[in-house]
Parts: sequence; C-alpha cells; structure tokens
Amino acid sequence: MAIDFFVVPTVKFKVLFVLVVLAHHRRRVVFFNVTEHPTARWAGQQTIEAFPWDTSPQYLLRDRDSIYGCRFQKRLKSMGIEEVLTAPRSPWQNAYVERVIGSIRRDCLDHVIVLNERHLKRILTSYLDYYHRWRTHLSLEMDSPESRLVQPPALGKVMEFPEVGGLHHHYERLAA
Repeated sequence: MAIDFFVVPTVKFKVLFVLVVLAHHRRRVVFFNVTEHPTARWAGQQTIEAFPWDTSPQYLLRDRDSIYGCRFQKRLKSMGIEEVLTAPRSPWQNAYVERVIGSIRRDCLDHVIVLNERHLKRILTSYLDYYHRWRTHLSLEMDSPESRLVQPPALGKVMEFPEVGGLHHHYERLAA
C-alpha cells in the first residue's frame, strides 16, 4: 500500500487536501478523504478508516511530509503497519500513487472547477468509480482495477454510457 496527499484549489481560492491510499497490486484506490486542515491526528484516523478490522497491510509506503507526525506514526505502529519512507524529495520512489494522482488531475480535476469540500468528494467518488470499473491501464494489460469480461460481438450493439458527469464515457454491448 502507498499513501500520499495532493492539493486542490476551490473557486473561492481555499486549498483542500486530498489523502489517497492505494493498493499496488491492481492500482486500486482503497480509500480517500478530503479536508481543509490536515493534521497528524486526522491522518492517523484516516488510516483506521482505510483499514478497518484486521485488513491493515504489512507495509505502507509514504513520503517524508511533516503531516505524518508522531501521532500518525504511533497509530501505524499500534496497527502493526511498518512504514517504508521514500528518500527526501524523491516522488519517483512512490511512483504508483504519484501516477494515480496525476491521472486524477489530468482526467478529472483539470476539467472541473471545485466549489467546496463536499463537491470535491462527490467528483472524486464519481471519478474513482469510473477509474476502478472502466478506465484501462497499460500495466494491467489494458484492463481496469476491477477486472472486466470481454464482450463478444454476438452480445449486441455497442452503447455509450456517460461517466463523471459526461466528462468520460464507457461502452458496453447490449442485446436489442
């Protein structure tokens, strides 16, 4: 698993912080949340929400951001998670989560003006549903994080369905 933050400006020039937790195996975003004022306590609470019951990973890859303070580190230790830190100023060492953040920006947030925290959560929820179910990934052999079945031509006509408020589309075969 990997964890990272990125920032999103709003229409009123507030800065919102988005926490993303990513599972490396299928490039699946297992958890995200948005806040205007992140703290180590808040980030630690998010790890509890990201890994309920006994689902915590053995390792969590993260950068050396100061938001991951003592409270965050104590929370991970109490959950039995070992932290793996990247070298200072080395985002390429956390490449999978950086790539997902770049995809979120390019595919979604670069085309939308965010109004507030609630609006951003709604946009990200919609985009991540599209990302997990329909967006293809070269590293997954042109599959999505949630594997899809190949639809043969005999299944019917190809239909287009809008995703993320019409920003993206997916296509399925449907019998007439």
